[in-house]
Amino acid sequence: MAEAPAPKNVPSDAVKATLSVLDPDHSSKNTLKIENTEKRDALIESEKKYQKLWQENEVFQSDAPSIDEEPFETTTPEQLHEKYPKFFGNFAYPYMNGTLHAGHGFTASKVEFTAGFARMQGKRTLFPLGYHVTGMPIKACADKLVREVEMFGPLFEKCPVDEILEEGPTEGAVPPAPTQAETKTDLGKFSAKKGKAAAKAVKTKYQFQIMLAQGIPLEEIQKFADPYHWIQYFPPLAKRDLINFGARIDWRRQFVTTDANPYYDSFVAWQMRKLKEAGKIIFAKRYTIYSPKDGQACLDHDRQSGEGVGVQEYTAIKLKVKEWSESAKQILDGKLPEGANVYFIPATLRPETMYGQTCCFVGPTIEYGVFKVSETEYYVCSARAARNMSFQPGTFPEWGLSPQVAAFKGKDVIGTVINAPLSIHTQGVRILPMETVKDTKGTAVVTCVPSDSPDDYATVVELAKKAEYYGIKKEWVDLEILPIIDTPAYGNLTAKKLVEDLKIQSPKDTKKLEEAKEKAYKEGFYKGIMIYGDFKGRKVEDAKTLVRNQLIESGDAFAYAEPDGKVISRSGDDCVAALLDQWFMNYGTGENGGDGEWAQKVLDYVNDGLQLYFPETKHAFVGVINWLKGWACARSFGLGTKLPWDPSVKVESLSDSTIYQAYYSFAHLLHKDMFGKEVGPLGIKPEQMTDEIWDYVFARRTRDAIPETDIPKKTIETLRRHFDYWYPLDMRTSGKDLIQNHLTFNLYVHTAIFDKPNWPRSFRVNGHLMLNGEKMSKSTGNFLTIEQSVKKFGADATRIALADAGDGIEDANFEETVANSNILKLFELRKWCEEMVREAIIVEDGEKYKHVRDNERIRNADTIQRKSGSPKLLWDDMFENEMNSLVAETKQHYEATMYKAALKSGYYDFTAARDFYREASKAAGLGMHEDLTKRYIELQALLLTPIAPHWADYIWQEVLGKPDTVQNALYPEAADAVPSLTATREYVRTTSTNITSAEGAQIKKLAKGKQALFDPKKEKKITIYAAQQWPEWQKKYLELLRNAYPNIDIKAISKTVEKSESKKAMPFINGLKRRLDSGETPDAVLVRQLSFDELATLRAMVAGLKQTVQKCVAVEIVSVDEGGKTGVVIQEDGTQGEKKTELPPQAVSAEPGSPTFAFENVEGLPVR
Repeated sequence: MAEAPAPKNVPSDAVKATLSVLDPDHSSKNTLKIENTEKRDALIESEKKYQKLWQENEVFQSDAPSIDEEPFETTTPEQLHEKYPKFFGNFAYPYMNGTLHAGHGFTASKVEFTAGFARMQGKRTLFPLGYHVTGMPIKACADKLVREVEMFGPLFEKCPVDEILEEGPTEGAVPPAPTQAETKTDLGKFSAKKGKAAAKAVKTKYQFQIMLAQGIPLEEIQKFADPYHWIQYFPPLAKRDLINFGARIDWRRQFVTTDANPYYDSFVAWQMRKLKEAGKIIFAKRYTIYSPKDGQACLDHDRQSGEGVGVQEYTAIKLKVKEWSESAKQILDGKLPEGANVYFIPATLRPETMYGQTCCFVGPTIEYGVFKVSETEYYVCSARAARNMSFQPGTFPEWGLSPQVAAFKGKDVIGTVINAPLSIHTQGVRILPMETVKDTKGTAVVTCVPSDSPDDYATVVELAKKAEYYGIKKEWVDLEILPIIDTPAYGNLTAKKLVEDLKIQSPKDTKKLEEAKEKAYKEGFYKGIMIYGDFKGRKVEDAKTLVRNQLIESGDAFAYAEPDGKVISRSGDDCVAALLDQWFMNYGTGENGGDGEWAQKVLDYVNDGLQLYFPETKHAFVGVINWLKGWACARSFGLGTKLPWDPSVKVESLSDSTIYQAYYSFAHLLHKDMFGKEVGPLGIKPEQMTDEIWDYVFARRTRDAIPETDIPKKTIETLRRHFDYWYPLDMRTSGKDLIQNHLTFNLYVHTAIFDKPNWPRSFRVNGHLMLNGEKMSKSTGNFLTIEQSVKKFGADATRIALADAGDGIEDANFEETVANSNILKLFELRKWCEEMVREAIIVEDGEKYKHVRDNERIRNADTIQRKSGSPKLLWDDMFENEMNSLVAETKQHYEATMYKAALKSGYYDFTAARDFYREASKAAGLGMHEDLTKRYIELQALLLTPIAPHWADYIWQEVLGKPDTVQNALYPEAADAVPSLTATREYVRTTSTNITSAEGAQIKKLAKGKQALFDPKKEKKITIYAAQQWPEWQKKYLELLRNAYPNIDIKAISKTVEKSESKKAMPFINGLKRRLDSGETPDAVLVRQLSFDELATLRAMVAGLKQTVQKCVAVEIVSVDEGGKTGVVIQEDGTQGEKKTELPPQAVSAEPGSPTFAFENVEGLPVR
């Protein structure tokens, strides 16, 4: 139940009080606030224009090649795909009980960006979307509103404000955590520092408050008491938000699930019949999570909390009371019939260890009940466990009832003697205290086997040491520990060995005990051999079931199950595990009681065939397939399709949403509207879609085996053509939480219904989306819907931030500052592109450039460009080469669906390349080249098209004047990068950075009051020392390594190194070896030949260095001779000038491709 601090002056009615803190703006109150929105608004205005054009021009409506284009009888699906490449992707259709949030946008963006790139690859691209409305959530919310309207009136005006207010915590009034020495401290007595008065909080107790928080107008809320109003209200909002987001969705194919759409209803009914015919749906008695309040199974989508929680099955052992403790006798006096048999009921996962029971634990402060099973039999356990048992036939006589006759605290029964079935201690064992027992798991009764349970061993050691402290006798706990299981790693007393190895000091070492417990179970179950009992010599994994069955058959145990975690239904019910006769999807391995052959088929495809992008995803799928068990596929309450053979129940929401991607392939041909009320363009009515027709159109019959039908032959072949073309699904994107249900079920049902060529090709799973580094939460004000984000930042800036958020399966982060900064970046880049095209000043060459720059009033000097077709110089060649390289790199990232990387190379690095070229050509007195300017603008639009299509289309059509939308443009072709130019670019950047960094270091020295080598604030000269040859000693060892490659033995080589050169030679040799080991090619490492003219490059850099280095009036280049002592000055035209002798120490360190440099202050030196 969400809550938020109430305002100081709380309004007098519940509606106003709710709106004061929980209106839609409250959910995002702690997100970034935007000011000065002119640039954002300009971008959004353009986005709206292009969204409208795309919809009007039906840009995203793709169809399969028609039968008129390609004859049906003679064209196979494979031939269609080869001749007309296609991409079909989707994300999990959203549940329509609210609007879409940024997390939906993140998952959608993965398929959205992929669809955008697929279009650029020339593929016919389909990205459809439907709306999921099946199941409990909508119906439960509607029913709540029915009750609330009855209670409070249609405008909820009768709801008292006190109903939704509660006291907040008082500061300081928190009991201290007890230490081991304070175990007996009365935690009800503590002194707290005087705290602030408790603040009131508004809690969302009612459904009408949740609707208000979503922005539903007050007078509209009562309409949502009808569940079908939800279906009509929210899908149009989802469509609105995704259109405003710029999604490339074919809206003709939208639909809602359930019988609200008769076509989809027929499709689901067909699917369920086929699965039943194939033996994949069975009727059986199985444990399932169950809501007593709703009277039906509570599956994942029916839950308010606890999604993914399954059923844990135990063996419940019956420990018969032989003699009660004195305090227990007094409490139970007169409450049990004479001669009644009372049993403590521990629930164990390890029945094979029961031979070693030495006692039984209870929690001293936990309340236990005595529950009547029959006139002569009673069970002792927690009330929660008894409630679970009451829904498992065979325990209590009446369904859902667990009559309680008495209650006591665990401390009241300490010392009670009980009989432990199979235990060697046949005279009985005692009930003893264990402070770590929980009443939220199991039955709150724990049988003790100290030979194999580290928790039990640590506790009995503690009790034996402090028997008097715990109020027990030492002999009660100090019983023989029986070796039961022998293991390779820990011997035959596993628990004792692990407790000692991990240095566990007490039962409170919970982390170490968890580790020990896991190790003990795995070693014992998978590698253990029984060394005691009827199944001595058998493997533990075999003996476990045998011992369990033996105990149950003898009446000393029974099967018990409970939810493996807390599950709350949408109706607010605390769910149980019930043993029900119901219809199940027979998922699961043979070991788990499922269809083993089916599970293996799915597992094989996950391991070899299905693209999952990340190894963690594959690991997760394998784990789910191995633990998943039968899934209840029907329910009696909620919205949905009636189960065809049992119309009293409906198909549940995770069973009608498995292969709906197939329905997308021709949904627009069946119906015109999402509800299927308007018959589609082919004129097919819902009742005409018989099972035989569904079989045919979904390729379960050969193409010539058209069933008898009144549907025209060409019409039914058209449906089949669309399925043949669009299937299989190329990509499904989903959050990682759907691996445990939706996605795995998708694979199961695809493998059961379709042949392998029509199984999905890839699942791209992503993590959850954080907002500004924190979990998205309405109650903390850190929440964004898609609508809010697009209004705040615009569509393209939102999309860029989503691309930047992350690509892996780990949780991603939507950083609002990224979105905000890109508003400015996109606006300024758009403005620059406009000026470069519309305000271009074209000149003949560099001389004309300088003349115009220096003599005319130009608002933006960038617009002065050397004319198209004029000769290209080094800076031009480097820029063109870098663009080509980034085009190729970005393509690789798009192909790998790595959008953060594509954004970096295709946007951030691409604009950085432009910036470098702009500054370098400006400093060189050349200006940019007209051809390259236009090439950059065109390429930038294309590279951003998948991620920021609105911006790209504006540039494409309004700046470059292209006749068609950029959405139809192909990915650009680019020449292969020239390695020598790439090397030149890296050399220029590295050298420039090294020089400016060295200058910066001297500035820092001066700032700290230290002496610097020169004064950066005064005029200075830079001398660059460039070596033309490698040192002779390096050449020698390079040759040695070349001769030894690939069998380079460093130890052997070290023996050949001259002692005088050892200190410098060995680090040099080891460095080269490491580069080879890391994967660099031998040519790159061992040839060591520059691919460019270093001196010519340095000469070209001179003008730029004078611009970037503060008060630099001269740059001198010295070509250093072998040895570094002498050299010659290289003049501006490349000729040799003055000979230099006695060069400074820096010159010695220069190597080809790695120059050194020196600064010196000069006065009155003419600028060179």
